[in-house]
Amino acid sequence: MKVERDIARVERRSRAVAIGTFDGVHLGHRRVLQAALAAGLTSTVVTFDPHPRIAFGYEVELLTTFERRLELIGETGVEEALVVEFDLELAKLEPEEFADTVLRPIGTEVVVAGADFRFGSGRTGDLGLLQRLGFDARTVPLVEGVSSSRIRDFLRAGEVERASRLLGRVPEVEGIVVAGDARGGTLGFPTANLRLDPGLLVPAYGIYAGAADGHRAAISIGTNPHYGGEERRVEAHLLDFSGDLYGQRIVLELWRRLREEQAFSSEEELVAQIARDVEQTRAAEPPR
Repeated sequence: MKVERDIARVERRSRAVAIGTFDGVHLGHRRVLQAALAAGLTSTVVTFDPHPRIAFGYEVELLTTFERRLELIGETGVEEALVVEFDLELAKLEPEEFADTVLRPIGTEVVVAGADFRFGSGRTGDLGLLQRLGFDARTVPLVEGVSSSRIRDFLRAGEVERASRLLGRVPEVEGIVVAGDARGGTLGFPTANLRLDPGLLVPAYGIYAGAADGHRAAISIGTNPHYGGEERRVEAHLLDFSGDLYGQRIVLELWRRLREEQAFSSEEELVAQIARDVEQTRAAEPPR
């Protein structure tokens, strides 16, 4: 998918545009993207960075990094994306100004969005207004029970399988591999320690079965209470892997929550439990 941040550099052509933030790229978002693809024009996403609520000073636990969001949108087959910087100046634009500034210059003919889509100053614009402005504005029905807020609730509770059903894909945590304390290696289970984007939602603490970088992975999210840790850590033991991942971006798939994190009476007991976690991970299957 071709991505552009400068409207002036986007070639004017007949476009079917899906507008939205698309955090998580869940089943509802995918329905909107499919409607743009089905229109038969150049399928294009107009999305915003940063998240509009963040620009207004609200805290948002994002389901995906912006980089990952674009990757997931691209995987649907959408051809192009225009990333619009969301700031207070953009927020002040009247809906008609937004249409003239963002949509018309790139050749938008069809606009698709969810039934609850609003835009422009005071959120006064909707698809009906775009229709009156001469666009072929198409309302995409919402997917019942699917919302980013509901997915966040499931992830905060560690219910990754329920979150998966609303996402239409496996939940993920993403970060850059950084140096840890190397304790896992001394125990026989070396781990990749991730530095996460501070705005990213982190699921409930615990041990998860999942995958990373093409390998099954036993994943720990928490403070490592056996060693009296206080700082949150996300680390993954990749099964049947040897190599150096330092500095690499890695996406962890969370298939199933195996157990709570806990302290043990001895290091031997800890090692035995990690071995059981690894065997459960080896036998686990991704959510369907």
